Amino acid sequence: MCKVDVAIERYGLAAPTGRYDSVDDYLLARWTGADGGESEGYKSLTAWFNKRLLARVYERNGRDVTDVRLDAEYEALVGDDELDYGDVAADLATDGIDADELTGAMASWSTMRRHLNDCLDGEKPTVEASSDWERNSVDIARETVRQKAESALASLGKKGRLAGAGDAGVDVQVKVSCAECPTRVPLEDALDRGFVCQEHHAGADEMAEEAVRETGVAPDGGADSGGRLRAVLPIGALSSAGLALGEFSGAALELVAAAGMA
Repeated sequence: MCKVDVAIERYGLAAPTGRYDSVDDYLLARWTGADGGESEGYKSLTAWFNKRLLARVYERNGRDVTDVRLDAEYEALVGDDELDYGDVAADLATDGIDADELTGAMASWSTMRRHLNDCLDGEKPTVEASSDWERNSVDIARETVRQKAESALASLGKKGRLAGAGDAGVDVQVKVSCAECPTRVPLEDALDRGFVCQEHHAGADEMAEEAVRETGVAPDGGADSGGRLRAVLPIGALSSAGLALGEFSGAALELVAAAGMA
């Protein structure tokens, strides 16, 4: 049994409603969208599963269970702030709950991915290329910025405030910035790599490796200073792997307009 199966059996986890026979049925339905709702990704399902486990442990130990408490304490337990973790761990100990044991039983998003695909033989419907609305939205925004910049330059040229403005061409580039550090890269580069910032975007390596497995495109064999795998893929390969702008959670989108002589 995988880690998810072990947790389900050990803690007696059940589906939230009688509509589903088991937690596995519920996870599959939410992942594939089979219940008529929008299909969800590995990360959101992982968070749901871990909070379900957390609530079950709280119930067994007579600890109050509220959505607000679960959300706050879950973030503290899985986050990077050691002080927050220590505070919650100490509070859990008063109810006889071992925080290290509890977090050790939780699933990672890669574990959830393997559980859905391998253990449950799940198959998520492929998103058609025609639904690439994210790229279209960025292209529209880029064109809008270009037009407004050209209009502003023409006005500045007529007012004599910027020499050569009337003959200048405008190029607009979209960049994405990491929310945790100064890293800033062109959007196309981020799409090629499958992540914005390898250091701070959890699962970046797994995303790149998964894209390689699904598309058959080999990595370039490079590695960063920490020795971690760096996979570079063409945009078409990433599209077929189902990666979209929505994968870049925690990243800021930036439009940069540059003017030059035509």
